[in-house]
Order: sequence, then structure tokens, then C-alpha cells
Amino acid sequence: MTQEKPKVYTAEFRESSVKLAIESDKPVAQTAREIDVNENTLTLHTWISKYSRPVDNIKAVRTDEHLYEELKRLKKEVARLTEERDLLKKGCRVLCQGER
Repeated sequence: MTQEKPKVYTAEFRESSVKLAIESDKPVAQTAREIDVNENTLTLHTWISKYSRPVDNIKAVRTDEHLYEELKRLKKEVARLTEERDLLKKGCRVLCQGER
């Protein structure tokens, strides 16, 4: 008794299958039969859920985290520069006084 090796599908095939299943008016099971994918294993359903998931939201969260970190850094820098500026203003009064 020999076992069949599971089929390995390329990413292009998966994407085109998902597009076909979403854009056609046919049921997903019928589309799976037409492209010769086992309809009982829910392979095509899994691909549809994977490829239709929005990827941009993940990138947006990472970008927001980056922006918050940069904002914190800039606020610290502004506070430090403001303190330095105020110290120089106060120090000028003492340094400019003449000798008695």
C-alpha cells in the first residue's frame, strides 16, 4: 500500500484560485472541483481566509508604534533644549555684571 504525496501548490496558483473563487458566482466547493483541489479538506476555504486577510493593518500598527517612539524621543529632546535655553538666559545676567 503506497501513500500519495500531498500536492504542493505554488503561491501564484493559490492566489489565482482565491481570485477565481471570490469573483465567480459558483460555490467554493464547485470551484475547488474545477481547479482539481480536494473540496473536503477545506483547502480552498483556508486559502481564501488567508489571502483575503488585510495585511495593511499589521503594517499600520507597526508604523504607529514607530511614530509614538519618535514622538516620545522628540518630546524629551524639546524638554532638554528648553531647559538649556532657560539656563543660558539666567546665566547671562550673572556673567554680564561688572566688578565692584
